[in-house]
Amino acid sequence: MIKAKAFFLLCFIVIFTAALFAQEEADNPENSINGEIPLETDWYGELPPLYSMGDKTFTISLGLIFPTLFYENGQYQKLSNMSVIGGAGCLSFNYFLDSNFFIGGEIGGQFNSTIADNMLYIIPIGFRGGCQFLIWKMEIPISLAIGIAPQTYLDFNYLGFFAKGGIATYFRFNPDWSFGLNFSWTWVPQWKQEPKENANGNFINLFFAARYHF
Repeated sequence: MIKAKAFFLLCFIVIFTAALFAQEEADNPENSINGEIPLETDWYGELPPLYSMGDKTFTISLGLIFPTLFYENGQYQKLSNMSVIGGAGCLSFNYFLDSNFFIGGEIGGQFNSTIADNMLYIIPIGFRGGCQFLIWKMEIPISLAIGIAPQTYLDFNYLGFFAKGGIATYFRFNPDWSFGLNFSWTWVPQWKQEPKENANGNFINLFFAARYHF
């Protein structure tokens, strides 16, 4: 009986001492952040979000442009005098509103040659927004960009509109960089005084991209 009482007394002393120590740690201002007690957990069922409001990315993209269908004179047709493949590059900036949604801007440039070796130049400049999904180390953003697109072909200059929708896949190489592929579809119309003379160009873009996170 004496041994049992001594055992329970020892347990009480240990528990009471631990409670006092925990209270002192909680009251210690060095162990708090902005007056709040930091909490640590070993719960692995839910991982913290990779992105939060204020996170930013800067992307450099280079790749190929494939002219597809062009709407002119009331019907869709292939642009027979344009080369099958052109080149392009793009610089884009994203600002995350939360762990998934972002807004930003971009500026790019593309060129396509014709059979006669004449060059068509387009410089899309616009705003962009979208959402991003995470699968393991893969980041999959879906975006839409709209803006202006100055165009030059021989002595013809035109300031028009463009819209581009795309999806990309990036592998997070390290905390600062991710690399991947960007696939998008660009619509570049030319609206004229006579509606029947309007033209609509459609391009498929395939880019290799490097994205910097900060």
